[in-house]
Amino acid sequence: MAGIIAYIGLGLLGSALAENLIKAGFTVRGYDTAPERVREHETRGGVPARSPADAARGAAIVMTCLMTAEIVRDVLLGPDGALDAAPPGVLVIDNSTIHPDASAALAGVLAQRGIPMLDAPVAGSSGQARRREAPVIVGGDPEVLARGRPILDALTERVRHVGPNGAGTRAKLVINLILGLNRLALAEGLLFGLRQGLDGKALLAVLKDSSAYSRALDTKGDRMVEGNFEAEGKLAQHLKDVELMLDVGHAAGAPLLATALHRQLLLAGVARGLGDRDNSSIIAVLRSLIADTR
Repeated sequence: MAGIIAYIGLGLLGSALAENLIKAGFTVRGYDTAPERVREHETRGGVPARSPADAARGAAIVMTCLMTAEIVRDVLLGPDGALDAAPPGVLVIDNSTIHPDASAALAGVLAQRGIPMLDAPVAGSSGQARRREAPVIVGGDPEVLARGRPILDALTERVRHVGPNGAGTRAKLVINLILGLNRLALAEGLLFGLRQGLDGKALLAVLKDSSAYSRALDTKGDRMVEGNFEAEGKLAQHLKDVELMLDVGHAAGAPLLATALHRQLLLAGVARGLGDRDNSSIIAVLRSLIADTR
């Protein structure tokens, strides 16, 4: 056992990952700025914490799953931050999807304090993560990864090391770019068929048997046809990731033309109040555009 794990950030994904750690037998002291999430963590067998520092006190591992690099840095190094209370030798594992340059820079700052860090974003929805179906993509030193491996193995059956610090978040952005465009293509294709009068369920079955198949059909197809947009991965969160992709792509000289269009549609979805809905609600964005043109 790794002793106490501090888990900071108990949103859709973070709570799923913390739950897997609890199921694996770890003691998980959890903190989130939303008190109801901390209470839910306690009902799942976790230990509640009052602050990042309280979560990290005596912990062997500090894990984070948060929206931005600035928030990750603040909960680790800011006032009442986790690393002010964590014991010497603590390992930091960040499951967030944040800017890769900022992730690598944070790892460098922590290394100067003798604190190793892995960026370990999760390539999948909260539902897939809860079922341990989503791979964890890791950036960091191989020796540090070996130390963190028992923790990561509790999260997923597939841990993939892709390079030094920051590489995990870079690969995660590539994955999310393709996933997002797969969802958009599926939504456009389904709406194309539905507008012609095809039966949605029958169309999904045909698509799954065809060369047009993608995993998006399995995870999002029924949701799109049924209009079930209860969030497993929020539309606004994907917009945040797309903004990162475009920034990183610009710096790398990579033309992300389809992603730039996708950004406009996601912005339209957020403006229409769909930001907290599942990212499969991109089909609702397309539907709304049809209504706007009438």
